[in-house]
Amino acid sequence: MKEKIKYLMSTKAFHICMVIVMISVILFALGIIVLKYNVEGETNMPFNLNKITIISSQEGIDKEAGENRWAFDISQNNDIYLYIEKNKNYTEQEAIKSIVIDSINVEKEQQENIKFYKPNSSEIGGIFSNTEENEIQTIEYTGGMESNLKNLEISNQGGVVVFRYANDKIAEYISNEEEINHNELLKKIGITEEQLKANINFDLTIKVESGKEYKANISLEMPIQGLIEKGTTSKEITDLKDIVFKRTKN
Repeated sequence: MKEKIKYLMSTKAFHICMVIVMISVILFALGIIVLKYNVEGETNMPFNLNKITIISSQEGIDKEAGENRWAFDISQNNDIYLYIEKNKNYTEQEAIKSIVIDSINVEKEQQENIKFYKPNSSEIGGIFSNTEENEIQTIEYTGGMESNLKNLEISNQGGVVVFRYANDKIAEYISNEEEINHNELLKKIGITEEQLKANINFDLTIKVESGKEYKANISLEMPIQGLIEKGTTSKEITDLKDIVFKRTKN
């Protein structure tokens, strides 16, 4: 029996079978690793996305009223804040080179009024102004000593980046009322949340000074529920387990 086993082990067919088995085991192990990476992504990045805040609001921009007391172009805005923090468990020294938001796509029936805006670069006014010079399709924040939204800068040790998704000038409102409550403009023109409902997805890339780059696709539903009744609504998202970062550059 021993001689027979010894003979079988010495045959070419046996060696081929063993090679096939070994290759199969290696391929299976690699498949498990790849599958786990696709599900979990990078588990020890130098910087992490730790929170997303969305603020949905409505805005009336004054226009020529003619014989009427008031005339507004009405927009519905969604400001998206992305909080990037340093990973305390990452042992190497690292700094943010830039944060890029691109490949922005909106799933919505009516898309002719959709615009994206960077923060207002003017010293006058708030964080955002829906003007042509602020309109973007991609936005990049560079790493610096401190964050400055108007200059599109983020602290190289973590901070906040933001952009606006707007349903721009979706309707006109004309009125002769004594006073106008801007939080009721959408209600006054009969716009429903269902008409505004959309899914926005985009790529977020974290680039660090060592040359490594990490990218994730983010999908968000807009606007935040209750906008029509409340005028302004917000939502803080901290459960980010479905957002998977993968290394795109070593």
